[in-house]
This record gives sequence, C-alpha cells and structure tokens, in this order.
Amino acid sequence: MFARLSRYEGSPVPPGGDLSAHAETVVQQVRGLPGFLGVYWFVDRATGKSVSLTLWEDEETMLASEEKADRLRVDTARREGQRIVSVDRYEVGFSHLKP
Repeated sequence: MFARLSRYEGSPVPPGGDLSAHAETVVQQVRGLPGFLGVYWFVDRATGKSVSLTLWEDEETMLASEEKADRLRVDTARREGQRIVSVDRYEVGFSHLKP
C-alpha cells in the first residue's frame, strides 16, 4: 500500500465550522480511480493547517493518479482559502484500524 500526504495552510477554522461540508464532492472525484483505497483529512482549527492522506493499492496506481490529484488539490485549496505547502509520497510500512 502507498500513501500521498499533502499539507496545507490557511485561515483558522471557526469552532462551529463544518469540516465535512465538501467531503462528498472530494470523495466522488477520487472514489472511482483505479487503486484508490481511502482518504483522511486532518485539520487544526486554531492554526488553519490541514493534511490530506490518500491511500492506494500500489505505487503504480498512486502515480497514475497524479494529474487528477494535482487538479483536485489545487481546486480544494482554492475553495478552502488555503495554500499547498507540500506533497509527499510514502510506502505504508503497516496500518491498523480498530475493528
């Protein structure tokens, strides 16, 4: 499994702000891509920093999604008033989610 980790910076998010307002739009755009396994979005409301993590079956499918991911990242950052700080790619050493 492979992962793409994107970091963003922007304005602080109000305590009552809806963090999932555009979640379905984002998920719809990546759900059908070959090799896509999942996505997480982490937010620090106080600083406006956020991180997205997408998971892929293998390196080949992750790299094949780069063009689509770049467009989605730019569109999302623009819509959320953020800037893209970095994009990194990793092989997942292990994972575990409590059942």
